[in-house]
Amino acid sequence: MNITDIRIRKVGDESKLKAVASITFDGEFVVHDIKVIEGQNGLFIAMPSKKMGEGDYRDIAHPLTQEVRTRLRDAVLEAYNKEILENE
Repeated sequence: MNITDIRIRKVGDESKLKAVASITFDGEFVVHDIKVIEGQNGLFIAMPSKKMGEGDYRDIAHPLTQEVRTRLRDAVLEAYNKEILENE
């Protein structure tokens, strides 16, 4: 599957959550609510999740291989950085 579109919605500068992304694959399948988060070692992405019971969260959608995870991370962070540069 190829990434055909990435939409970034900037959240704010004050919190660790910087943006929320939606990724479209092959113009036919979309995954919403991928979070861009500022961590101790820089930006990372968190896949969409839902709360299960007492504070536990479970991913709703996620890549099965490290290769795909890396490809998604790189694509989302590239789109986020482009969005930041265009809106400065």
